[in-house]
Amino acid sequence: MIPFSVLDLSPIVAGNTASQALHNTLDLARHAEQLGYNRYWLAEHHNMPGIASAATSVVIGYVAGGTRTIRVGSGGIMLPNHSPLVIAEQFGTLESLYPGRIDLGLGRAPGSDQATARALRRDATGPDTFPQDVIELQRYFQPDDSGQFVQAIPGTGLDIPIWILGSSLFGAQLAALLGLPYAFASHFAPAQLMRALQVYRSQFKPSAQLQEPYAMVAVNVIAADTDQEAERLFTSVQQQFLHIRRGKARQMQPPVDDIQALWPDYELAGIESVLSCSAVGSADTVQRGLASFLDQTQADELIITAPIFDHEARKHSLTLTAQVRQALADTSLQGVAP
Repeated sequence: MIPFSVLDLSPIVAGNTASQALHNTLDLARHAEQLGYNRYWLAEHHNMPGIASAATSVVIGYVAGGTRTIRVGSGGIMLPNHSPLVIAEQFGTLESLYPGRIDLGLGRAPGSDQATARALRRDATGPDTFPQDVIELQRYFQPDDSGQFVQAIPGTGLDIPIWILGSSLFGAQLAALLGLPYAFASHFAPAQLMRALQVYRSQFKPSAQLQEPYAMVAVNVIAADTDQEAERLFTSVQQQFLHIRRGKARQMQPPVDDIQALWPDYELAGIESVLSCSAVGSADTVQRGLASFLDQTQADELIITAPIFDHEARKHSLTLTAQVRQALADTSLQGVAP
């Protein structure tokens, strides 16, 4: 069975603080490690009241230092916000401290609004130079006999897997051209998922890092003991996206019993489309949903995001999802048995 991993935005829930959100992140990472998840990725977002992982490299170090075996990385670092040299030094430092456990996922979007992007002090051409910035970043990890005058120390000569993240055909084409693994953000931008996977796989060129295409696909998984409870938990992330669409981002709100009573149907319909790559329900319901999703995408790895208001319910969701993965593996083995 393919690996399952975790994507975490360190949610700041209503009435709580960023400090508690970050402590919850470490607790969830330790829980994921015990359950056998493959990676634990943190995402860079700015000016978002409900997300505590803005200083992504710092949070990665915190999580890697508090765990032992699980890979820890970025899903992703928004490269237009940074110089490639700075990221090479940061991840070279992380790899030096936690060898063999660090992933570097790179995104082209700013992870913020335009005013915040300007406040990050990067010029407006950042997204346009993304391919060149990725190549420059790769060069900083080359051996120190490469002849490059400017070197990342730490960083030079280190084997740090680079991923391209995306939600459009641009990232798929770039990952294929550079021969890098590709992660698609279908948990909130599913529209071009299947086309992007087809482009990536058909155009892939082998590289020193990767000989065959490797696609990881993101999916929201809200698992609970009953379908009804899971659907109620799911209303927190629905509210998040509704508030963002109204230009009023806020901390994650508690679940509600009837979200249709709070929001117009036309707004809910838009959110249903955005969150269509979601498996919400009991373990059996989630198993059916993920089996169908895997059959459709033929993903090499799934990265699970569980945006749930209550921390213990979130941990329970990861536990149930790990059980689902095992059940899917058992079913797969039965299918190939002689």
